[in-house]
Amino acid sequence: MSVDGRLDEILAITLSIGWGTADILLNAQRSSFEIEKSGDSPVTSADLAANHYILNNLQAAFGLQDFAYLSEETFASQPPSDRLGKPWVWIIDPLDGTKDFINRTGEYAVHIALAHQGRPVLAIVACPELDKLYYATQNGGAFVERRGQAPQQLHVSAIAQPEALTIVASRSHRDQRFVQLLERFPCTQQKQMGSVGCKIAAITEQTADVYISLSGKSAAKDWDFAAPELILTEAGGQFTYFDGTPVQYNREDVSQWGGIMASNGSCHEELCAIAQALLEQIDAVSR
Repeated sequence: MSVDGRLDEILAITLSIGWGTADILLNAQRSSFEIEKSGDSPVTSADLAANHYILNNLQAAFGLQDFAYLSEETFASQPPSDRLGKPWVWIIDPLDGTKDFINRTGEYAVHIALAHQGRPVLAIVACPELDKLYYATQNGGAFVERRGQAPQQLHVSAIAQPEALTIVASRSHRDQRFVQLLERFPCTQQKQMGSVGCKIAAITEQTADVYISLSGKSAAKDWDFAAPELILTEAGGQFTYFDGTPVQYNREDVSQWGGIMASNGSCHEELCAIAQALLEQIDAVSR
């Protein structure tokens, strides 16, 4: 049977791995963890334990012949040839929002996505502190489940006026250019939140409507976006570069440079055009 024909079976295994990873992170929050690397991109013993658990379980279930693996914690030591040109690639962030994990805000998540030819076809985002796991398959809808409860299908809001939308943004990943963009953007309501997975979950549960990523000296990576994107689009939203093209994954450079717009989709093209025009004005003044 082809991989396409096994997506339901693959999803069931991935859901189990997602809940298991959530338990690892919750246990670390309740007991103790070590900060292995500090700075702008910290790493804790919980990141490493979660990464080990996910990779071990995925590889035990699916092997290395048909699938490649791209994980935040092992990317730097992995030869690009292990994944480039491979049609099926797992894209993993074992702990998205490590700063929030360290600061115990509760706004961290687990991202696991399966991509085919650079586009996600299966995804989970587990939010351990909320006891929620979000999941989606291509053309199969997006759902949220609490442990032991029946899943509920997700649908984004229908708000279609830019000024009535709520934008969700990071507390820490923002430079002056991004701050200026937010100040001029038409969405009058803004909220701050940690993990990208938590932000996109908020859009699918209609407590927010828009999320923007804008690269500066650094950029978000494939593992930040692959899983959240599919959950948003399967809930009826849109997730594109500012020029409207789809986000591509598993390229040699895993950084997502430029601007990315995630929204409930009602006025997505208009929001992208506004963001591009505002950036042109901001950049013109700074030259």
